[in-house]
Amino acid sequence: MPRAGLDVAAVAEAGAAVADETGIDQLSMSIVAERLGVRTPSLYKHVDGLAALRHHVAVLGANEVGDCLREAVQGVSGRDALAAAAQALRTFVKRHPGRYAATTGARPSGPDDELVPALGRSLDVLRAVLRGYRLDESEQIHALRMLRSTLHGFADLEAASGFQIDTSVDESFEWMIDFIDQGLRSRSG
Repeated sequence: MPRAGLDVAAVAEAGAAVADETGIDQLSMSIVAERLGVRTPSLYKHVDGLAALRHHVAVLGANEVGDCLREAVQGVSGRDALAAAAQALRTFVKRHPGRYAATTGARPSGPDDELVPALGRSLDVLRAVLRGYRLDESEQIHALRMLRSTLHGFADLEAASGFQIDTSVDESFEWMIDFIDQGLRSRSG
């Protein structure tokens, strides 16, 4: 009989917390079971193994990133929306590096997988940010890929302490936002 209060959501949240603390590659069923105060076999009543647990963490993380981005850009547009989305992602990755890492390599198992709409949330917000630049329709996917990869790269490098040069990372971040904004404005229709 499953432990009272223990369900897929609780297991995913515990897995996400472990991933944030130790890294997604260190996530294990035994560590999550220990955190929840149950024996490892008990987790299999809620998730079908480590791959399923990682998938649930990815869904949780993708939903959280999407919510975070959506909240950040409400009521703003143009450069302000760009900066708000970028800062929101940057902050999320710093606070939740494991659950964010789970989202970057996650693949839906099919069209009904809950990961599909979860990943779509962030993309929808970034598309809304880009609409403020009135890009030609033929350029929108390119702009979306550029924006997503640039913001991901900056946040991921910063979270991994990848910026070692003794120059303000915040200044570099602002420079990046200005650069993206100017580039997008130069392409607007």
